Amino acid sequence: MSASVVDKRGVKYFWLYLALMSAVLVSAIGLVYVKHLNRQLFVDLQSLQKNRDALNVEWGQLRLEQSALATHGRVERIAHTKLDMVMPPAAAIVIVR
Repeated sequence: MSASVVDKRGVKYFWLYLALMSAVLVSAIGLVYVKHLNRQLFVDLQSLQKNRDALNVEWGQLRLEQSALATHGRVERIAHTKLDMVMPPAAAIVIVR
């Protein structure tokens, strides 16, 4: 073989090698970026789950407080003591149909 054929083949392989190495480098950088993004999103997910759990606890406490404040006995007691309301006599009650 002549030197020019070897040189042309060598240049061809050099450009192929360079293109493949560039593809590997771009792929590696993309992988690092995606891994970083994945970790960042996972941290955000954990933070949101912690926030959700805290809100669920607060919601449960508020529901318990609401049920305690809305009991019939408490409402009747406040109506009698603070608002001076009384149960009307049976003769004053009119049932409308």
